[in-house]
Amino acid sequence: MEEPLHWYALKVFYNKVFDIEDLLAGMGVESYIPVQRIQLRGEEHMRVARRLATPDETRSDSKYIRIGPVIYRRQPVVASLLFARTTQEGIRAVQKAVEGKGFVYMSTDWKRPSVIPDKQMAIFRMVTSSGVDGLEFFSDDDMTRYKQGDKVRVLEGPLKGAEGYIRRIRRDRRLLVAIEGFIAVATSFIPSQFLEKVTD
Repeated sequence: MEEPLHWYALKVFYNKVFDIEDLLAGMGVESYIPVQRIQLRGEEHMRVARRLATPDETRSDSKYIRIGPVIYRRQPVVASLLFARTTQEGIRAVQKAVEGKGFVYMSTDWKRPSVIPDKQMAIFRMVTSSGVDGLEFFSDDDMTRYKQGDKVRVLEGPLKGAEGYIRRIRRDRRLLVAIEGFIAVATSFIPSQFLEKVTD
């Protein structure tokens, strides 16, 4: 029987998430970095366009995305956080490969890598890659300052299907989607008519 795939979180040292992303791709391991896309302009656009026009196998260009003539820089929203999807055996290989460059987060008993539920990861990826404006990211520690509200599902718009909690953050009621223990993202205000309460 084939070993199931799970999501795991990695802490990456020295802001080298794109290097680790390339390393994992070489190992055949899927990864995800929550990023913002920043459009390049002027001199920076010209410099990166020249760089992308002359590929070099000794360097990584994975931090850039080209869509037609427009070039974007992928800016990690958390400089040191990366997610990997692999088997239990695969995550042990990842642990060895990233030694000295980062580490895999462990469960609270420190006996095994901490598994992220697929549903949490799918909703988090959907929200963080939606392209909507006004997203704000928080560490898990930051979230203790904000009062938790009702669990809801978004019914309309680009975040349709996302589930999270309504929390009051700086006087605004916002939808908070979290990967518990690691990171949370708060959307901008969503009108209550676009939300329905979820009962577990």
